[in-house]
Amino acid sequence: MAGDDVWRLVAYCGLYCGACANRARIPIQARVLRDSLHGESWSLFGENIFPGFSRFLEILDALGDSDQVCPGCRSGGGNPGCRIRLCCEERGLQGCAFCEDGPCLEVSELGEAYPVLLADGERLRVSGVQTWVKMQERRVDRGFVYSCIRCESE
Repeated sequence: MAGDDVWRLVAYCGLYCGACANRARIPIQARVLRDSLHGESWSLFGENIFPGFSRFLEILDALGDSDQVCPGCRSGGGNPGCRIRLCCEERGLQGCAFCEDGPCLEVSELGEAYPVLLADGERLRVSGVQTWVKMQERRVDRGFVYSCIRCESE
């Protein structure tokens, strides 16, 4: 990855979008289901059994495209009112890891739900984005997604 492209899947908060189930698992599962339905000829008769079935297949197609599900916050995905994103943009920061005032309450609270967030932010700051993204890609290749470790709030 060259230039700003390396940042494409690095959320301002310090999460790696590639480790989100919406990018790492759901697209694969949607494509498998779609292929299975086509293999069983559901695309030919599904609409007769379930009105709206063709729309369901369109949704599976969309779910199979991770950029369509969520392109990442740097590309307009996620919550447009995210205070973390707005703060980083206002301060001209690539991410919270580079904020001299951090971690703030917003990031600390997010870190309670995502227990690797603060340590990963430190790794990003120290090792640089190229090395950090490669580390995150290796995690994903081994099956890691945030939903495996995400702590639910009460």
